Amino acid sequence: MDNEREVDDYDSPWKGLLEQYFPDFLAWFFPEAHAGIDWARGYEFLDQELEQVTRDAELGRRRVDKLVRVTGREGREDWVWVHIEVQSTRQSEFAERMFVYHYRLFDRYRKPVVSLAVLADAETAWRPKKWGYARWGCRLVFAFPVAKVLDWQSRWAELEQAHNPFAVVIQAHLKTQATRHDVAERYRWKWHLLRGLYERGFAREDVVALFHFLDWLMRLPAELEQQLWRELKAEEEARKMQYVSSVQRIGRQEGLQQGLNSERHLMLRLVRRRFGEAVAERSAPLLAQIVEPAVLEDLGEALLDCADGAAWLAVVAEKAQGQ
Repeated sequence: MDNEREVDDYDSPWKGLLEQYFPDFLAWFFPEAHAGIDWARGYEFLDQELEQVTRDAELGRRRVDKLVRVTGREGREDWVWVHIEVQSTRQSEFAERMFVYHYRLFDRYRKPVVSLAVLADAETAWRPKKWGYARWGCRLVFAFPVAKVLDWQSRWAELEQAHNPFAVVIQAHLKTQATRHDVAERYRWKWHLLRGLYERGFAREDVVALFHFLDWLMRLPAELEQQLWRELKAEEEARKMQYVSSVQRIGRQEGLQQGLNSERHLMLRLVRRRFGEAVAERSAPLLAQIVEPAVLEDLGEALLDCADGAAWLAVVAEKAQGQ
């Protein structure tokens, strides 16, 4: 797996399922928040509003951020900001960033904001839950609920029995992290989780959605993917459930494109901030030619090293020509 150019991408699949199963997401990770919402009144994602607030507050790279407008059971309109941190290293500025975005949202819209963080990294001891300062009698403490994915490692039996889609999400995430260097073990767990989709009694649309999540997250070499696909087709024929095999396998290609678009969008925001609008406009068509995630990662590092817009444009032009 380490020799492949294609590395595990946790961001894109998490984001898609969070949007599709937002009530289930809160029910699993933050039941108190779920219980406080009047779901009969619906909910609305406000990503554009979140982008307006955070575009000039880049305190480290954000992975998945969602802003959702909901209505509390007492009839009050609330804004729920969900931040999912999907990475394997400690970030000293994480709690501060949670506070900055929380305050900026409240300051702009004067609406109650509920900040929730899911930590899906691989570091057990890293659990930022508050940020603040105190001086000369003035004190500020900002605390926010945190759910740690690693905590479910010791609750595997519970995950196996749960009907919530995010039980499968957690299983896949943990096993993807655990099998980075063992493709045979990853194959075994991917097949186990895929078969479990049928055994849990999920509806057809849920099986398809979770299949695409597992297929995107738990990547395998091409020959093992083909073997897995043959076994899955045989399993569906035996069960007389033509759920996944009747759907063209375009989920990975669509997910990859969505992930690339997100990376390009973030990079253009950073270019605009460093070198101005003119350089960002000239960068856009060049970045659109980049189709390899690893190349975009290299450009992210190059952006920090370039002294001016001309140097940056030279680098991105060279990378685009090499695609």
